[in-house]
Amino acid sequence: MRFSRLSVRVGGRRRRWWPLSPAAVVVLSWLLLAAGAGPTSAVLARDHGGRHPGRAHISHPTPESSRVGALFHGPLEDGHFCTASVVDSPGRSLIVTAAHCLDDSTDDVTFVPGYRDGKAPYGVWRLTASFVDKRWSDNSDEDLDVAFAIVAPQGGKRIGDVVSGNKLGLNPGNGRKVRLTGYPDSQDEPLSCFNTATRVGTTQLRIECTEYSRGTSGSPWVTGVDRTTHIGTVIGVIGGHQQGGDTDEVSYSSYFGKDIGALYRQAVAHGG
Repeated sequence: MRFSRLSVRVGGRRRRWWPLSPAAVVVLSWLLLAAGAGPTSAVLARDHGGRHPGRAHISHPTPESSRVGALFHGPLEDGHFCTASVVDSPGRSLIVTAAHCLDDSTDDVTFVPGYRDGKAPYGVWRLTASFVDKRWSDNSDEDLDVAFAIVAPQGGKRIGDVVSGNKLGLNPGNGRKVRLTGYPDSQDEPLSCFNTATRVGTTQLRIECTEYSRGTSGSPWVTGVDRTTHIGTVIGVIGGHQQGGDTDEVSYSSYFGKDIGALYRQAVAHGG
């Protein structure tokens, strides 16, 4: 669980796993299947280690990082609670984050792209509508922990006109090199990390990057950045399994498949 609003459930991200023997892992996986946890949960239960974690570092101001921002309730000095990023769309007014970041509503929620040290270099943008899959809103389906939100124009400009947006990547497959950028709630500068995103089961992606703690829910997983335009493709956001992961070193994303594509088209149809 990687968000930091006062209504969060206790537990989640901070739990630690005790080392398991191979035999114990097999038994645990079968127990999960027998309990109706489903094949993806069983695969995740035995998915521990075996990869080299990427090391997070302070993200310097760049065209790529300008599209990533923090989500706030109220004044900036009150602190941020999640991360979001601008995604390209016909209305040039759309951001993507984790569904669990916008559980309540968009009332009084603002997005600050490029936020750093208490400053909003590209403005403070008010959210006007959010879009989540009904299976998330009804049952918190971890395979659909993705939200799109429309932001209102500011000074006659749309957010996509100011910082542009990354393309949305559907069905990214396995083994994509990505940059993960997000805002831990304990600091006022974004972190970035490079590593390979691997597919786990059919409905989740996984990445190992250090120091992605509370506040980083919604952080975009961006691949294939063009060196000239600085535009990349977002193929995930921190969320999904365990609402992003139980440890700071391993993060998850719901897989961007046809359901996420349908959700994007719904947001576009409403002006996003």
